[in-house]
Amino acid sequence: MLAKRARKRLKKKLKLQERHNLEIRDNLAMERTKMANERTFLAYARTAMAMVLAGLTFIKVFEEDPFYIGVGLTFIPVGLVVAVFGYYRFSKKKQEVALHARSYKPTSPALAKVIEEKKEEQDVSP
Repeated sequence: MLAKRARKRLKKKLKLQERHNLEIRDNLAMERTKMANERTFLAYARTAMAMVLAGLTFIKVFEEDPFYIGVGLTFIPVGLVVAVFGYYRFSKKKQEVALHARSYKPTSPALAKVIEEKKEEQDVSP
């Protein structure tokens, strides 16, 4: 009888640990998604900065050649547009991730089983 109770307690403890592990895994996945969005934004910012600096370099180095001055004058606004687009995309994805994070419900079979067993225990308890 004691061994049966001990097994039952151990099984319950393992189920709770498994649930905790699943929650941690889900939280870490959400953090990876947020960091990927930030990396993408930084790539846009880096590209925009490179374009603006290339435009300024063209203007400064080729002061006598109107073609390269035109190229430089084109690179500057394009770089600014890339920066604005990158920020817009970052903000939009950040809102989408936050929306999904708020509405997220774990769907793994193990967690669903743990939740179902908890409900059964609550129904049985007076």
